[in-house]
Amino acid sequence: MLPIAVLPVAGLLLRLGQPDLLNIAFVSAAGDAIFAHLGLLFAVGVATGFARDGNGAAVMAGIVCYLTIGNTAQVFLVPPPGTVPPGTADAIAATLATAWKGAAIDKLQVPIGIIAGLVGGLFYNRFATVKLPEYLAFFGGRRLVPILAGFAGLAIGALLGPSYAGINAGVDALSRGVVAAGGFGLFAFGLLNRLPAT
Repeated sequence: MLPIAVLPVAGLLLRLGQPDLLNIAFVSAAGDAIFAHLGLLFAVGVATGFARDGNGAAVMAGIVCYLTIGNTAQVFLVPPPGTVPPGTADAIAATLATAWKGAAIDKLQVPIGIIAGLVGGLFYNRFATVKLPEYLAFFGGRRLVPILAGFAGLAIGALLGPSYAGINAGVDALSRGVVAAGGFGLFAFGLLNRLPAT
């Protein structure tokens, strides 16, 4: 719940800085910075919450896992036809494809952050006390946790990247189905949205 506690402040800063209110660009930018990095905040918050003693190694593992998942998944993404117009210069085409991949991963940053936080916290609980042989002792214990989380992020990103199109289509179909269901869809959404809070 820690990342959610930050959202009201981010919303206030973002709104107060808008041109039609106080017109203070740096205040708006400060609020936008929080919204732009929600996935990272969730990785930190979930890792802290799941680690048995809230140790910083769990947080580091969550961050490492989050960054690894995002960058690994981007490599596997293929922009849909039409993203890059035919006849575009190679350098511009590469820039457009990279921008599309970044935007695609940004859509999933909060779920990726939650997954990374779970990995960080649970890996800390499991591997923080592992003893390695003497010649590798420096990498044992708490230092081992972010290393293993990085490898886990690599595996998760390698699974997420190729399956992104299916995940995106599923979320899109689900949201369209909720809207098409009218009042019942809104009721079901509200009910399911509130269930975790009880």
